[in-house]
Amino acid sequence: MELKNNALAHIASPVAVPAYDRSAVRAGIIHFGVGGFHRAHQAMYLDKLMNQGRALDWGIRGMGVMPSDARMRDALAASDGLYTLVVKNPDGTREVRVVGSIVDYVFAPEDPKAAIEALADPAIRIVSLTVTEGGYNVHPVTGEFDLENPAIAADLASPAAPATTFGLVSAGLKLRRERGIAPFTVMSCDNIQGNGEVAHKMFGAFATALDAEFGAWVEANVPFPNSMVDRITPVTTDADRADVAGTYGIDDAWPVVCEDFTQWVLEDKFVSGRPPYEEAGVQLVADVVPYELMKLRLLNATHQGLCYFGHLAGYSAVHDVARNPLFANFLLRYMDEEATPTLAPLPGVDLEAYKRKLIERYSNEYVADTVARLCAESSDRIPKWLIPVVRENLAAGRPVGLSAAIVASWARYAEGVDEQGNPITVVDRLAGQLQATAANNRENPNAFIEQRELFGDIADDEAFAAPYRAVLAALHEHGSLATLEAVMAGQPAAG
Repeated sequence: MELKNNALAHIASPVAVPAYDRSAVRAGIIHFGVGGFHRAHQAMYLDKLMNQGRALDWGIRGMGVMPSDARMRDALAASDGLYTLVVKNPDGTREVRVVGSIVDYVFAPEDPKAAIEALADPAIRIVSLTVTEGGYNVHPVTGEFDLENPAIAADLASPAAPATTFGLVSAGLKLRRERGIAPFTVMSCDNIQGNGEVAHKMFGAFATALDAEFGAWVEANVPFPNSMVDRITPVTTDADRADVAGTYGIDDAWPVVCEDFTQWVLEDKFVSGRPPYEEAGVQLVADVVPYELMKLRLLNATHQGLCYFGHLAGYSAVHDVARNPLFANFLLRYMDEEATPTLAPLPGVDLEAYKRKLIERYSNEYVADTVARLCAESSDRIPKWLIPVVRENLAAGRPVGLSAAIVASWARYAEGVDEQGNPITVVDRLAGQLQATAANNRENPNAFIEQRELFGDIADDEAFAAPYRAVLAALHEHGSLATLEAVMAGQPAAG
């Protein structure tokens, strides 16, 4: 049956449906970046609260800013905002439910004024974000807000009709200020170290560029809590849609499939209230940073350690890579020898168990995560997740050879041809630049890491550059599997 409000009563076990009256739910949150992860994570936590009879005034109104967001608008409009969440456990069992916490969706390009009015609604007390690592307009070298971005310049020139998240959020806050309405909290849920601090800096810079007095008001009145979020959520496929239809009898244009593990650590810093997240399993803390670093430098960085070597070796499924002891041991060694020394103590966390649990999670065949997904948008990932580990270890005189191997595998992958001679589609905002640079890998082995907007000056440090060159040369001469074996054996040691 088509997934809609009036079909909920007819959906049979084992699919759980909302236990609350969806007509009683009111929007209290606007979310930018409604995709698979948001719906497997933040929206799921709110649905959990609503099923307890709580947070009915904290429903989610999605907001899209990219042309591609029209697809999500249409999918949610067709289903009254409902979607099917399929949680796949490592033993093959499933937990399936229909989630109802998204109540509306605004496609800003159609009517920017309506989007601004939605943001100015006094009922909206949180604006949350999953806009990807590249969505914060951070200059990769200076770390400052990139005012030269044409889209940003256009919004600053025409603030009444903004097209970016920065322009829309600022316009909404400005209108609230003019009307005497309390500001909302801006809650980043992206995989960025200090995501709240980054959001604070970037949104503050835009507001100040728009109007210095308004920028000062944002600085003084709008909180930007940090958070750490975690749940592996592959891209929804046509096979997932067919499975939901065939197994559960639900015609859902955009279901979500995810692993059983989920974690959310959130700084308790809100201006106009918040849902009782702690009642749904969220960890509310005073300092998120140690948890963020644990996740970014262990989970996110090992995703990159897995994907390029795995792709070059001919793997397409993440679980197949993780089940190969060569890859698993490489990832564990990186975590133990290079990532862990950069982490502060985490009270209440068994770090050894966490690291080994990651390998188990990657090995979950039922999630069916793809190597290609992990390889995408690398220029927004490696500089934020792995290069800080390299810098800290170099400064402390510690080894960086395993990190250098990961970067070398990216450089080889960016050449755009795998070891069988098949073309690789490099999905990245800098794909043209990356492939053009990687084309010089053989003539100038340092070419890739000399992209200073991505790597800064680490190419100048032979403690990193030498093992990088050695692994890159081995990848060209021997291939990924033989190279990984040599790395694990302590070679190649120089380049």
